[in-house]
Amino acid sequence: MNLILEIEFLTGVCRAARSPSHPTPDWPPQPDRVFSALVSAWGVRGELPDERAALEWLERQESPKIQASDQYARTAPDVYVPPNDLKIPSKLNKSDIKVRILPDQRPGQARRFPVARPEDPNVELIWSKVPETIVLDSLNAVASCIGYIGHSSSLTRCRFSASNGKVTKRKPTLARRQIYPGRLVELEKAYHVRPEHPNISPGAPIVQQPRLEQRSSPDWLVLEVIGGEIPDIRASALVCRLLRQALMAGYRRAGQGDTIPEIVSGHTPDGTPTRKSHLSVVPMTFVGSRYADGHVLGFALIPPPGVSLLKLDGFRAAFETVAHYCTKMQRRVLSLQGMPLSGRLDLAPAPDNKDGKRSLSPDPYLMAARCWASVTPIVLDRHLKASRDDAEIRKLVANACTNAGLPQPDPEQILITKHSAVRGAPAAWPSRGEPPWTRWKVPKPLESRRLIHAVINFQQDLSGPVLIGAGRFTGLGLCRPMES
Repeated sequence: MNLILEIEFLTGVCRAARSPSHPTPDWPPQPDRVFSALVSAWGVRGELPDERAALEWLERQESPKIQASDQYARTAPDVYVPPNDLKIPSKLNKSDIKVRILPDQRPGQARRFPVARPEDPNVELIWSKVPETIVLDSLNAVASCIGYIGHSSSLTRCRFSASNGKVTKRKPTLARRQIYPGRLVELEKAYHVRPEHPNISPGAPIVQQPRLEQRSSPDWLVLEVIGGEIPDIRASALVCRLLRQALMAGYRRAGQGDTIPEIVSGHTPDGTPTRKSHLSVVPMTFVGSRYADGHVLGFALIPPPGVSLLKLDGFRAAFETVAHYCTKMQRRVLSLQGMPLSGRLDLAPAPDNKDGKRSLSPDPYLMAARCWASVTPIVLDRHLKASRDDAEIRKLVANACTNAGLPQPDPEQILITKHSAVRGAPAAWPSRGEPPWTRWKVPKPLESRRLIHAVINFQQDLSGPVLIGAGRFTGLGLCRPMES
């Protein structure tokens, strides 16, 4: 038997952020967040001793397992709100102070409110030990008074029960943050210091050894966006190039600047472009599902088939040179700066994709399928003889498949179009009257080339990844199976 806390999000969405600056929602809700809600409900009920003892029993247990469905992150644009704790300069007179504290006179601060839309609004937290009946009853009394978890608009219904914990529609997920003995006292202290708005720090992280290998594919290294300026997908090719340059800088800083592998640099020792297949850097974006909007969640380093990045000469040392180890996050963080970024972009090796971020998983790009559609536009390998000759474009796309080491499809089995067949992916070029920033940004050598979306029928099952066209090493021409 297991102790199960069932949480139902009554509005079908969960409004909760991992941190004030984190762009993604906190899904599934972590044990420390749920425990904070339990403690808050206990305080509202009058801080009864029996219920306190039940909460202390709960914080002594091992971290619970979580069963939750996948989620789709809603678009969360920045909004600007007046701060509640505005600091007023002491030199101002009383009349000026009265004006400055009015909400419409306060300077707006950027805030983001991430929202998760789960496929199933029910979540279970499962502990391996069942308490005595009196403790279970006390926990249930507290849980019945939880009105929300996360933002106050995330209305919930919560209930403890003793059961076998077997749920078929939801997948098990490892917790990222945990409850621990003394957490109740921490929350009490935070409340007494500032009752109107307690400063609640996150619970302790689940300790794991930092590993570059934490990803779904043994050959890909997926880097998740964890902070800073998130680029638009249409600028991702330039960010991919910036990421490759950072890796090469890592080789130089590690004292291996003269021995950067062709697979990483894309150039031979004499500086000429290599003709061999080499490292591709691609954006990992939210595409291919009902609510997809194409926003960038990370970037992936894809080596040629049969090559392991971590076994390449000097790769680990080069990466660790430019990606410092963050003790607080227990992850290595690689910070990128430079065009097209106006600020800093922080990336870290993605965890094992068990927190619902399917868009960071390589799996959809690796499955076998006959029909593939471009997510990022294909850059044609040469200029067109006639700009509106669809037959010529189809032939160039077919040749691009051959140049990428793929079977050459029948040009008549290729559909070329302005718009991607993958939901959430932007068009290959903007419509008339749209602002200039809606154009795709590509490396300078490719600026004069034609960009096109395509759906390609290879007429045989083909395993990914499928990257075609002149920009395939910088994230352009990335395709997904139509079956996914």
